[in-house]
Amino acid sequence: MPPFVIHYVYKENGGLYTGYNVAYSYIETELCVCIDSDDYMPSDAVEKILKHWNERPRNKEFCGLLGLDFNVVDCNPIGGWFPEEISEAYQIEIPHRGDTKQVMRTDLMRLVAPQIGFRGEKDFNPFYMLMQILDKYPILVVNENFCWVEYQIGADSMSQGIWRQYRRSPRSYSKYRISEMKLQHGNSWTRKFLLCIHYVSSCIFSKDKNWLNNTPLKGLTLCAIPFGVVLALFVLWKNRFYT
Repeated sequence: MPPFVIHYVYKENGGLYTGYNVAYSYIETELCVCIDSDDYMPSDAVEKILKHWNERPRNKEFCGLLGLDFNVVDCNPIGGWFPEEISEAYQIEIPHRGDTKQVMRTDLMRLVAPQIGFRGEKDFNPFYMLMQILDKYPILVVNENFCWVEYQIGADSMSQGIWRQYRRSPRSYSKYRISEMKLQHGNSWTRKFLLCIHYVSSCIFSKDKNWLNNTPLKGLTLCAIPFGVVLALFVLWKNRFYT
């Protein structure tokens, strides 16, 4: 493999999505992928990605490739393998609940970047940008390891601190839920109802007076009010030890 140059760009911590915004303004390659600071790619990941991308069917347009995250502890794919019969699909329709790694076309990501933000909120998930592309284009499904993942344990990890994020970034989460409600692929009514519950909870914390006007699923959101209130109380209970 020919030598390549690594460009280091520093920015102050403003939330994960702001790092994505800066990255998309610098990337010059056809494909791009985000790897968390405590994760790393296999030594042959770039070769595998380019091989599958160059061998893709040319009769349709794809947004990128979807690979697997592997746990460094047991060396297994997190959530298991993709179904063998699926080689391409809209991601939300793939029956896989584990962690995955998206390698996206840079030109498409630039169409949805930079991601908006809300003052004082750093927890806006950058998947907000990805969703907009993944809902419009199918993705190539690759049953191979694209990333080694070592989960961080403790209240400061993203998975463990999710309840704190719900509380401290409610406007970001309500915007995220609205985007999810609008997805055209894989959005069952059960899933939409769960999204409405989370949306109501976030609007309670953000004190959004226009919550009903903003939701694209007004009837379902009204039905979700009691459950959203319960979820908001549960979030408060989960955050009872934090100030």
